[in-house]
Amino acid sequence: MDLRKLNKLDGFLLFNFLAKDKLNAEEIIEAGQGFIVPGIVSSDFARIEDGIKKVEELKEVASVVSIGLGDNGNPANWDKVLNIAAGSNPGHLNQPFEKSSYSRGYLKAKGLDQAVNGLVSPAGKVGYVNLSGVEMKVENLVDLALSMGVESIKFMPLKGLTHLDELVYLCKVAAEKGIVAVEPAGGISADNIVEIVNAVRGTGIPVFMPHIFGSTIDKETGRTIPEEVAKIVCLVRG
Repeated sequence: MDLRKLNKLDGFLLFNFLAKDKLNAEEIIEAGQGFIVPGIVSSDFARIEDGIKKVEELKEVASVVSIGLGDNGNPANWDKVLNIAAGSNPGHLNQPFEKSSYSRGYLKAKGLDQAVNGLVSPAGKVGYVNLSGVEMKVENLVDLALSMGVESIKFMPLKGLTHLDELVYLCKVAAEKGIVAVEPAGGISADNIVEIVNAVRGTGIPVFMPHIFGSTIDKETGRTIPEEVAKIVCLVRG
């Protein structure tokens, strides 16, 4: 699955929102003018079969569905994500960095070509990331990703604007070296999305896909609010 082939805003921008069900996916795709990859998180499902059914349901209205780890990016959920993906062909899945290459190869052996990201965390200083508790230069991280066949880097938790300078540096290096996508998550909302997107516009990253969850979900129903999705996309469009 090549994320570059999806319909992107301004040629580089996609948005990932959670979808409660097929109707919710339809609502947010329409509200987001088609620049949306709807998703689920594995932690919402007690059984693999239930996750598979949900992906199949969402794929009736979306060409690509993203499966997230859940529990704030809990790496322990990696095999759950992988097993749901193996049974549903979602197109995109989130994995801890150290499991991403294996996951992609495992699925490819099953005839499933998936976009698989690798999760790293901010180190708190520009030019570095945290990979499984180890501080690493961004350049080294990107070289490692490319050698492993990892084409997308998940950067979490962004904490809104807290680690924005670090994100921008990551996008620049990733673009220069040939990474396809960077996917930030954590504290992204209508209040800061314009500043975040504008900061990375000039980096050359082919695909930039913010994951926007908490600020757009109705706490009582668990559904992503279409009006919030529309607001975010309209703000970015200016």
